[in-house]
Amino acid sequence: MNDRERDRRASDDPDAVDLDERKERVLHTRVPDSLDRHLKRRARNLGMSVSTVVRNVLLTTFGLVEDIVHDSADIALAATGHRTDAGRRRPDTHRAADTADVLAWQDAVLNRNAVCEECNAILPKGSHAGIGIADAYGPRAVVCPPCLARLAGPQSAAPKKVR
Repeated sequence: MNDRERDRRASDDPDAVDLDERKERVLHTRVPDSLDRHLKRRARNLGMSVSTVVRNVLLTTFGLVEDIVHDSADIALAATGHRTDAGRRRPDTHRAADTADVLAWQDAVLNRNAVCEECNAILPKGSHAGIGIADAYGPRAVVCPPCLARLAGPQSAAPKKVR
């Protein structure tokens, strides 16, 4: 991405986070030993670097706080009899597609750790999972084999012949 494209994207929405942007900035902070140990343990369990875990926590936290503020405003408006403006929210680009939006499921062997969208089970690298194929652009839903079987239902056990 050249400088002109970067400037154009930055001017569109000053609060937007470009996940594809090269990570050029380094953020230093002092943390207690207990938090350092917790971050390192969590990163090791997820098979990620501490830097990636911290970056994901920061990005998720900002989105979570925005959602809480918007939901609180909607609740307050609904409680006072005013119409809520559900269309004012920006699309969440950090979350995977909802399993209801998935067009099809593909069985795959994971190349990195993931979390099941349905039951929050940790899916380690090398395990089988269902990858959601959606019509929309964005992160794909990942589900564990038991949740995939539940989503598929009994009709998927045997393929039907087409005449």
